[in-house]
Amino acid sequence: MHRMIEAHQVWKTFGPNQVLRDFELTIPSGCVFALLGENGVGKTTFIRGLMGYLKFDHGHVKVVGLDPYRDTLALRRRVGYVSDSPAFYEWMTVAETARFASAFHTPDFLKNFADHATNFELPPRTKISALSKGMKSKLALALVLAADPELLILDEPTSGLDPVVRRSFLESMVDLAGTGKTVLIASHQIREIERVADRVAFLKDGRICEAGLLDDLKEDIQSLSFARRDTLVSLPFRESELQLLGATEAGRTTSCLVRGLSKDLVSRLESDANIFDVRVSRPSLEDLYVGLFASKKLKGTANGSSLELETHP
Repeated sequence: MHRMIEAHQVWKTFGPNQVLRDFELTIPSGCVFALLGENGVGKTTFIRGLMGYLKFDHGHVKVVGLDPYRDTLALRRRVGYVSDSPAFYEWMTVAETARFASAFHTPDFLKNFADHATNFELPPRTKISALSKGMKSKLALALVLAADPELLILDEPTSGLDPVVRRSFLESMVDLAGTGKTVLIASHQIREIERVADRVAFLKDGRICEAGLLDDLKEDIQSLSFARRDTLVSLPFRESELQLLGATEAGRTTSCLVRGLSKDLVSRLESDANIFDVRVSRPSLEDLYVGLFASKKLKGTANGSSLELETHP
């Protein structure tokens, strides 16, 4: 499968803050790929580097086979980008903005824009300064889609859109992927993304901690939850028995995200006098997100002793 984006051993630091470190990611063509993470973890930094707006400190990056820093013009012609805060000439109208942008694109740009502007209900004679944040987001999307890019990079693209338009727009991204185009969406809107993304990656502490086909991740990872009568008693399983990805605790209930959960371990939990209401399920994307970015984790010593909850500072 053709690779639309390749990033290897990428590092980026701003002053004392190390935003990306040893970052690795490959995105194939013809998919809707979601880059997920909490605010401030480096999603926008990575995307700006892909577009050549900033230079990474270290690493190798290719976008549609091009170097973002050396092949800037060629990249702009093949890649559409919508930032989380698109900027316009405020004194222009919607129609004037489209005509201005058309000078940089193919002859069918204006016709394509008119179609998208109609779908987004953009008023052609209204000045940009009079548009709401949501309408400006619609304008940015219409301009990018009108250029018919082979790769579409969207940074929080549905911010400010009403629920109906938001759902319609995201579903249209699936249609684009069906034609062979690739869509990269950076977002923290988990429930919306789950409906449209076929591949996801989770960015945490400057690195990709999990990535792959969403269905494969849901199949490979289990949600395990149980309640404890005495929260001070150690948990009855060992570090070597499963891969623990994250955990949360609410009252006496512990919820874990794990790999390699065996029937024997489940049986042992169910027979433990301190534990009740043991449940194992296939996780949703929201379960994966919450588990991976949880405020608590399970800690175990190297000798395989019982695991206990440790609260992050």
